[in-house]
Amino acid sequence: MKRFNVAVLPGDGIGPEIVGEALKVMKAVGKKFSTEFVAAEALVGGASIDAYGKPLTDEVLKLALGSDAVLLGAVGGPKWEGLDYSIRPERALLALRKELGLFANLRPAKIYDELIDASTLKPEVIEGVDLLVVRELTGGLYFGTPKGVEKLPDGTERGVNTMVYTTPEIERIARVGFEVARKRGKKLCSVDKANVLETTELWRKVVINVGKEYPDVELSHMYVDNCSMQLIRNPRQFDVIVTENTFGDILSDEASMLTGSIGMLPSASIGSDKNRAMYEPIHGSAPDIAGKGIANPIATILSAAMMLKYSFDMNEASDLIEGAVERVLARGFRTADIMQPGKTRVSCVEMGAAVLKELGN
Repeated sequence: MKRFNVAVLPGDGIGPEIVGEALKVMKAVGKKFSTEFVAAEALVGGASIDAYGKPLTDEVLKLALGSDAVLLGAVGGPKWEGLDYSIRPERALLALRKELGLFANLRPAKIYDELIDASTLKPEVIEGVDLLVVRELTGGLYFGTPKGVEKLPDGTERGVNTMVYTTPEIERIARVGFEVARKRGKKLCSVDKANVLETTELWRKVVINVGKEYPDVELSHMYVDNCSMQLIRNPRQFDVIVTENTFGDILSDEASMLTGSIGMLPSASIGSDKNRAMYEPIHGSAPDIAGKGIANPIATILSAAMMLKYSFDMNEASDLIEGAVERVLARGFRTADIMQPGKTRVSCVEMGAAVLKELGN
């Protein structure tokens, strides 16, 4: 029997609820494929602040570094918004990405036929959309220095953030984009703001150079403001999008709403080391619905499926989970965020149970 150690970090808000359902699915699939997933659960984010005074303890970081993969729920909430930036829940997420060397975030946005009417866009615009955003994770505005807020002699304040990228940082994320595109539709769109930002002028130059190694992949370029418009106007034109940290953060959330709910979409954060990866739903902690049992666990369940595929080479098991989710949607089960007329509304736990049933459990 194969055995994998998974660091499980439920986090805040709805995190514990949705992670719990994903773990049930992983356990069920593990039985089918003679694989044991050993889950070691720990506090992170606001829950860790409440318990230990910091969003990420050294012990939890050590746990993550020693695991085969990390499954994260969500962090943050209004309770901790008044804290200094250096100790807010979100710093745990940034620290995990940096310490684990997770420089690439893969965020798929796929339209399920059963949920076309759940989107706010016209069916003829979104039908058949299946795209992937590859976002650089450890550089750019979120990590560049100098950064901070300083007082000026006249009593006013000045806020500074620095967008910084080096050639090697751009090369490695570009290669991830090209490799992923090579396995999909062989189309890669690099998104920048090269007409204004010198940093992304370098980005475009480096991506073009890396593209010479991938003659079978069609490379195009688009300014980020145009891309944000094109995602709404004609999303089917995209296969894989590769872009820097801040742009990717915004564009991937925009792409998620093509599907009708941010609660449907998983993500994988990967690095150069195959054993260093973190999987999480792209939505937040949703504190307004925490504890009500109405959260959508599908994004976290699909994140677990991505873990099986990218970290454990269990493609068949991953496909089994994705197929189960599609069949559950086809049967008309819906959580509150994707509810449609004539469908069956279910709770978080009931949605998880429905996926388990489709898996034969």
